[in-house]
Amino acid sequence: MTLSVLGGNPERRLLDRIPTQRNFANWLIFEAARSSADRITINAKRNAPQWLMFVVKRYWILMSLLGFLPWDYAVRNLWRRPSRTLLTLMALTVVVLLVMVIVGLVRGLEKSLATSGDPEVVLVYSLGAEMNMEASAIAASTPGLLTANMSSIRQHLGQVCVSPELYLGTIIRTVDRVDGGLGLIRGVTDAAPLVRRQVMIIDGQWPGPGEVIIGRLVAAKLDCDPEALAIGSEVEIEGVKWKISGHFTANGGAFDAEVWCRLADLQQVLKRQDLSLVACLLKPNTPPTAIDVFCKQRIDLALKAIAEPVYFKSLQTYYQPLRWLAWMVAALVSGSGIFAGLNLMYGAVAGRVRELATLQSIGFRRRAILWSLLQEGGLLAAAASVLAGGLATLLFHGTAVRFTMGAFALQIDAVAIVSGCVVGLSVGVLGAMPPAWKILRVPVVLGLKWSL
Repeated sequence: MTLSVLGGNPERRLLDRIPTQRNFANWLIFEAARSSADRITINAKRNAPQWLMFVVKRYWILMSLLGFLPWDYAVRNLWRRPSRTLLTLMALTVVVLLVMVIVGLVRGLEKSLATSGDPEVVLVYSLGAEMNMEASAIAASTPGLLTANMSSIRQHLGQVCVSPELYLGTIIRTVDRVDGGLGLIRGVTDAAPLVRRQVMIIDGQWPGPGEVIIGRLVAAKLDCDPEALAIGSEVEIEGVKWKISGHFTANGGAFDAEVWCRLADLQQVLKRQDLSLVACLLKPNTPPTAIDVFCKQRIDLALKAIAEPVYFKSLQTYYQPLRWLAWMVAALVSGSGIFAGLNLMYGAVAGRVRELATLQSIGFRRRAILWSLLQEGGLLAAAASVLAGGLATLLFHGTAVRFTMGAFALQIDAVAIVSGCVVGLSVGVLGAMPPAWKILRVPVVLGLKWSL
């Protein structure tokens, strides 16, 4: 049989160059490719770009010349066994979803620590406290000394941007949690919003005497019902009832998991006159070392100054083992997903031995059949990745997670989505290769007689 009878179309005359023993199979491929390309062209909108139609038709012709099965064949095979396809899709979706959630956990922790530091804010605390602000104790006169000796501190409408703060972790009891949970409380003054510029009140008002303002992730930190922290409700801190005056957010920073109150009220309850730290907002283009030099000169004060981003970066180093553990879990989940994909693809291909042998008997090469199977696996993996990305974004993005120094929100960002998609495509494509190649090595005669 010669293919010159197909007509005078120059695209078809190219098939005369294909070896004779493959002509019948390639003729079937070409006819399917031509009909598919024509169908796409007919169904396309009139305003579809001509270059797109040109690329589509040339793609089908190229596939036919290389001896590959049409794309439609792989797509139709997915719907021939809908139950098996749906089960495989669900399994791949679960694997990709787990990877995205774990990567989102790491990304959320990194963002929480990265966005908490203001490059123009310097923290002054006790020299012996190392990096533990809760263990710091400095004199109440420290803010006045810094204001009097440092001209590099910024002023706003005549008020010096210095925030004396008392910071500690303690048990906070709510209406629905009588036993309470470990929370973080920070005593501040009215100058705090001038220094903590990322903090914004989202509802309610600034706390007055006997009142507190709640961060948006405090409910997750305390593991309580968010309704128990509504405006007007009461919480118990250090045996004293405090009324909730409002809620604030810190744009995903560490302050989101804190409770703020008036500094004088907290000092009175704790019977303390000292401070934990002093936060200073510097003038633009002022190096943070200016305050550190003053602290080193006044050795009698036993103070240490550090830029706020450097402080939170040190916390990232502290939580480095946790981050590596999360990435290791993601790798383990990915590995288990690949093995699960191998099992799924073995089951999906094992029932098609007779079909694959029939394709070989009419002249299709093994590479063409293998490529078609990889297309099926790639389609399933792509669909599972899209579905998992949507579920992760809708169900888990922004979910609050507790950890030692507060709480943070899961971040299903581009890194998490791409990581999940890479794992999903690896499972779908690479997982289909070993079982497909094993089945294709079965002799054609035995394959035609194969029965499950």
